[in-house]
Amino acid sequence: MILINGEFKTHIEVSDRGFQYGDGLFETIAITNGQPAFLDRHLNRLQAGCNRLHIPFPNTKLLTFEAKNICQKADKGVLKIIVTRGSGGRGYRQPDNIKTNRVLSIHPFPDYPNAYKDQGIVARFCDTRLGLNPGLAGLKHLNRLEQVIARAEWNTTDIQEGIMLDINGHVIEGTMSNIFYVKNDILYTSSLSFSGVAGIMRGLIIAISSKLGFSTTEHTFTQDDLLLADEIFVCNSIIGIWPIKQIEKTHLSIGERTQQLQNTLINFQNEAYKGDL
Repeated sequence: MILINGEFKTHIEVSDRGFQYGDGLFETIAITNGQPAFLDRHLNRLQAGCNRLHIPFPNTKLLTFEAKNICQKADKGVLKIIVTRGSGGRGYRQPDNIKTNRVLSIHPFPDYPNAYKDQGIVARFCDTRLGLNPGLAGLKHLNRLEQVIARAEWNTTDIQEGIMLDINGHVIEGTMSNIFYVKNDILYTSSLSFSGVAGIMRGLIIAISSKLGFSTTEHTFTQDDLLLADEIFVCNSIIGIWPIKQIEKTHLSIGERTQQLQNTLINFQNEAYKGDL
């Protein structure tokens, strides 16, 4: 099911700058019981991204109405919202009169085993490195070639996620997730000042940690630093939290902090599905 600029259709102009140049942003939102979870948080991030890229942001009330309306037709699934700078002529120069395109689409919820949350996943380090660009860092823009190439590095079911480093060797994120680790009862996550995506779930976990009485330190760290962690987990708005039980040849336990955050997050999500958050 696809809604393009308020109309149910399946085609968009090939001159759209999202297709031509990746000139746009997107959000991926979990749907449960016909409700888009944390919709306000997603739309706030989308608006902030549009502001940074100087893309006129569609009306928030309109996007909220369209998102809730289309999600009512799906008991469980994934809502993807794309906003592009619209159509323009050949060349990088933006059109003088920008008319954004907005696309909302419903997709099946991934059939991930419950064991990924309960027993943890296996991850590997990717060879593909992330470039540095503070102007784009944190944004969930449509240019995701680095993640596409990194995800193509393995095609086996025994590995569930790949960990990506930047060109300076700092751990940044997973191919589809943000990453946290615990060392000496302190929670750490990657600094996203120069690369990476600032995920909705990442921000929520930082907020939850504060409510639980421990803060999160955002900093730069290496592959070797990560392998010395007591606990490691990845997160995104679809999977929630997945503990990592193994990276390469290093084995880890699912620790107390990870389980505490998992349980608290589930409560937050349940409230969000009721429309209370």
